[in-house]
Amino acid sequence: MSKTKQGGSSRLGRDSAAQRLGIKIDDGQKVRVGMIIIRQRGTKYLGGKNVKKGSDDTIYAMKDGVVKFSSKNKKLFNGTSRSAKVVSVEPAKNK
Repeated sequence: MSKTKQGGSSRLGRDSAAQRLGIKIDDGQKVRVGMIIIRQRGTKYLGGKNVKKGSDDTIYAMKDGVVKFSSKNKKLFNGTSRSAKVVSVEPAKNK
């Protein structure tokens, strides 16, 4: 007869992979067309000029240029306003 109970594998040992969200390219850095600038859930950052928002709220560049972050007041449906962070891409100046 055994002295200890049988040790089986745990059913709670699974974990999901990290989502790797956040800012991928910072203010002032150069981007090319299609490069991901921000991966996010929801619209924490809004898209400005020369950027598009993907179906999972990812913001990516539509033109080559330099990333610029700014903020503006956005009016909500109930009449109040909130400060929103806006991401845009300005075309690079050729020298």
